[in-house]
Amino acid sequence: MSELRFPEEKPLLRGQDTEMESADTFLSAADTDWKEHDIETPYGMLHVVIRGTPKGNRPAILTYHDVGLNHKLCFNTFFNYEDMQEITKHFVVCHVDAPGQQVGASQFPQGYQYPTMENLAAMLPSVLQHFGFQTIIGIGVGAGSYVLAKFALIFPEMVEGLVLVNIDPNGKGWIDWAASKLSGLTSSLPDTVLSHLFSQEELMNNTELVQNYRQQISSCVNQNNLQLFWNMYNSRRDLEMNRPGTVPNAKTLRYIT
Repeated sequence: MSELRFPEEKPLLRGQDTEMESADTFLSAADTDWKEHDIETPYGMLHVVIRGTPKGNRPAILTYHDVGLNHKLCFNTFFNYEDMQEITKHFVVCHVDAPGQQVGASQFPQGYQYPTMENLAAMLPSVLQHFGFQTIIGIGVGAGSYVLAKFALIFPEMVEGLVLVNIDPNGKGWIDWAASKLSGLTSSLPDTVLSHLFSQEELMNNTELVQNYRQQISSCVNQNNLQLFWNMYNSRRDLEMNRPGTVPNAKTLRYIT
């Protein structure tokens, strides 16, 4: 299993503002072969969108989005690029929405315990089993990168490769935790999430793009469910990976650059 690592840049693509006028634009008319599934797992239901059928022993491409987004907001522009379609026509593509983050999701009831980040990773084998996938190539952004990395650490035999964008493998320290709590008191949830998705420079210089994302986060994702996911992501623990050779029997991911 290999991990492909990219430079530390915010994941949202420049120039998307013209493509985000409404949630209906995320899937083009040519993408009518996407099929939606609700899959039962040990930690609750997962909403999954899939295109294609397994091709021999090839792995499936499985994506996991960042906090504040869902598979449409996070990946549809990327997967609609012509060059990317040249790749994906050879693989089945499976988009996973974190619990309650998909468009039109019902609000979780009062007192609902959102799955931990470890639980989110442990839900994915049910997806592979449901569709008969043997292995996957994971593509994750932000919180989704963390979930896929945790999944690869727990189930390495199910992962052939990872593309992890803007992964933070560390849990929040006390200072970060306090800053997050203070931000939650003084800012709306969409604005708090935007500070996670964009750098301060991008927030200042790409106001139209940021405003489009603010509108989409507010209208396409249930805000109560988003708050639960956001809280759980901020409660994550360290991935506890070590470089080979530094610790006996180190738990790690092999990588290429």
